[in-house]
Amino acid sequence: MSDDMLRQIAEFDPAHEDISRRLGQVVAGSLSQGLEVLLDRDQALEDLAVGRYVTIHAGGRIFFGMITDVSLDNANIAFEKTPPDLSHPFMRQVHLGSSIFGKVHVAPMLVLDPQGPDAYRPQPVKTIPGHYAPVTVATPKEVGYVFGEERAGQDVDGRNVQFFFVGRPLDMENVQITLNLNRFVERSSAVFGKSGTGKTFLSRLLLAGVIKNDVAVNLIFDMHNEYGWEGTAEHTSKVKGLKQIFPGQVAIFTLDDESSRRRGSNPDSTVQIGFEHIEPEDVEMLAGVMDLSDVQVGAMYAMYRRLGRSWLRHFLDDGWIEKHYGGYDEETNKKINAMKAFAEEMGQPQSTLAALRRRLERFTRFGFIVTSPADDSITRILEYLQAGRHVVLEFGRYGNDLQAYLLVANFLTRRIHDRYVRATEKAFGDESQKPRPLVITIEEAHKFLEPGIASKTIFGTIARELRKYNVTLFIVDQRPSGIDDEVMSQIGTRVTLALDNEEDIRAVFMGVSGGLELRQVLARLDSKEQALIMGHAVPMPVVLQVRRYDTDFYRQMGLVEGQALRRRADEERSLLGAGRKKRLE
Repeated sequence: MSDDMLRQIAEFDPAHEDISRRLGQVVAGSLSQGLEVLLDRDQALEDLAVGRYVTIHAGGRIFFGMITDVSLDNANIAFEKTPPDLSHPFMRQVHLGSSIFGKVHVAPMLVLDPQGPDAYRPQPVKTIPGHYAPVTVATPKEVGYVFGEERAGQDVDGRNVQFFFVGRPLDMENVQITLNLNRFVERSSAVFGKSGTGKTFLSRLLLAGVIKNDVAVNLIFDMHNEYGWEGTAEHTSKVKGLKQIFPGQVAIFTLDDESSRRRGSNPDSTVQIGFEHIEPEDVEMLAGVMDLSDVQVGAMYAMYRRLGRSWLRHFLDDGWIEKHYGGYDEETNKKINAMKAFAEEMGQPQSTLAALRRRLERFTRFGFIVTSPADDSITRILEYLQAGRHVVLEFGRYGNDLQAYLLVANFLTRRIHDRYVRATEKAFGDESQKPRPLVITIEEAHKFLEPGIASKTIFGTIARELRKYNVTLFIVDQRPSGIDDEVMSQIGTRVTLALDNEEDIRAVFMGVSGGLELRQVLARLDSKEQALIMGHAVPMPVVLQVRRYDTDFYRQMGLVEGQALRRRADEERSLLGAGRKKRLE
């Protein structure tokens, strides 16, 4: 936005304001609890809604705020018991605005102080306007000033950043709400919403913004095969996945090659995990879904200490146990119980190992766990990421198996994070050698981050590290109340669609200043395509109509297809021919 436009806003004179925008005046309130605004007598209460933006001019400053509640009030409680007769127009005029009136509650979010050290930059609110300060509906120009337009620009710290258009205010069709993508990826972020609200669409839209603007690389654990090649939608049969929109920037890895090819995604690589590569730490995180006791978890570590990397392969191999612990006892001339002898060698009760084995045998039915992997999947994924290519890992038929999802996500993330830690520490003092910022997308995140285990998992570690090792999380979940409070407090940007569970709503506002006031805003979102965004990547909480993920969006992301694709191919062939001709000359 130009300096002239900023000064026009900063020098706005409320004495010459458009009275049609005036709502009323501040009559009470506090910085912690928000402001009470008495509406003018001619202001229709029915025209106001929570989530609308207002401006308040006081003391040479402009305060930006959001309506968080609408209420009725009166000058005498007797009017509640014996309502006056308002059928006569004259009596209605007498009472409206004097004895009975409407009020709105406003949460002040930002302030613009043209005379301060940061003139023309919105700053956090540290004070409030005085009594009877005029309150007006924010104009599109004012809202646009706060949230900017989709562009490359500078943030409040003067850094070069990318602003990405994510939606529009509910009552302003021509105003863009933008997200600071650099701030979005530098801390862990989340999309919350109950089932059916469009979490996947919104997440795919945000990831597309990260890819288009090259602010980080993504590793996406695509549980239900919705991000890579194409997904499903209610308003149309199919929508394009990230690989279709960005064919040269996105690679698809898969656990189920047959399923991926049947859906037409043509994966770049198939991920296989060797039995000997699985460590007890990879399985321990599945204790809840596999019903593993603490004793059984301890038994895994005991076997690992005795058998090393081969612990799981040997434990699940009847032949190996029989060969090494079976046979006949020469003294008694009786067959030795191989499993009993194995348990004694491991120092564990036989019943414990038998129960553990029944649970771990499920791994033998996962086709992606093999004795001898054809490739080093960790190294291959890292090569793609460091080359700037985003990786979507499809789960195919294993996407409906929570054990498979948790095992693979934990297995890969532990090792990739370890490589990032080593690379970042090696690059200390030389910023140019740091690995590319990495965002890891996980669904069903509460299974990784639930209280009691979050502190022990790699995902809890990443959330607490913030951006220390250039790795952050992008959490997609419908049960934020299932996520550990400490982890929730570390989530920088929260994008929340409709929620109806009180515990989930409480969790979303964990550690958010003014969260109690915003609860009413969240509770009244439509069931689809409306979201509340707050946190590190936006200057103030904002309610918006989410940008559509459709053919217009594909084109704006740079997708070329059909006749346009043929024209581009013809142009490239012409340029190639011209270049060849010039060389010949």
